[in-house]
Amino acid sequence: MIEAGIIGGAGYTAGELIRILLRHPEVNLNFIYSTSQAGKPVASIHQDLLGETDLKFNGEINSNADVVFLCLGHGNSKKFLAENTFSEKTKIVDLSTDFRISADDHSFVYGLPETKREEISAANYIANPGCFATAISLAILPLASESLLKEEVHVNAVTGATGAGTSLSETTHFTWRDNNFSAYKAFEHQHLAEIKQSVKNLQSDYSSVINFIPNRGNFSRGIHCTAYTGFRGGLEEAKELYQDFYKNAAFTFLVEEELHLKQVVNTNKCLVRLQKFGDKILITSIIDNLLKGASGQAVQNMNLMFGLEETLGLKLKANYF
Repeated sequence: MIEAGIIGGAGYTAGELIRILLRHPEVNLNFIYSTSQAGKPVASIHQDLLGETDLKFNGEINSNADVVFLCLGHGNSKKFLAENTFSEKTKIVDLSTDFRISADDHSFVYGLPETKREEISAANYIANPGCFATAISLAILPLASESLLKEEVHVNAVTGATGAGTSLSETTHFTWRDNNFSAYKAFEHQHLAEIKQSVKNLQSDYSSVINFIPNRGNFSRGIHCTAYTGFRGGLEEAKELYQDFYKNAAFTFLVEEELHLKQVVNTNKCLVRLQKFGDKILITSIIDNLLKGASGQAVQNMNLMFGLEETLGLKLKANYF
């Protein structure tokens, strides 16, 4: 059994990670570290786990764990690793932004399995992609793989309230979110850097702008992304390209029908749909921001790192009804 630990156990991504790992056939959840909740039953915070586990939050880490997931606030993973050490055998999956840009001085591999499977399988340290970055990258990377991004890319995407984390702010209160919709961080979202990095890895000469407008929706979870750019080829040509690009992908699927979030919420799937309008291609992609956009993809990466079947513990059904 893989002995696993979680650092920062009280947030949404940690809650979903705990839920998955408790049911993973090859994992024993060894410890869940939380300075704010140490000593409390895990199910007292993650109340969907009542009756599922007797684990309590730990105030200490097990430095000999086989794998550790960092579910800390952005900027805190580097600080934590500077102050704490793990054994040489310990693999680390970081769910923050701290190690996602490869130009920075670190040994973390960017963990997007659809493009980095071999590197992930050989890695000891993984930087788990961001939620928006996952949905947008999976929408446009097949075009980049054939150097077919010739113009600016325009992206509009909306995320649920869980994308903001558990910390309260003016825009996370129910009275603000309910019956409301808003854009934020237009053209400046932090995930743009990793999206551009992924595009450049496949199409090094791409120099046009990726225009991204993120939106807040009044629902709990999921990301619905629409992206469009110039494309001179036909729709069938594009479909063949995407089918080939994702032929070995465990969780990313090209579909014909109109997409909606209930198809993916509570799963590790990304669904992609293509449409052609004149000389433009419209790509729609949908994911669950807490699973394929965070905890599910982290477990997918862990499976690859340990040579396990990629889908192990992740065959989840969408909450369609």
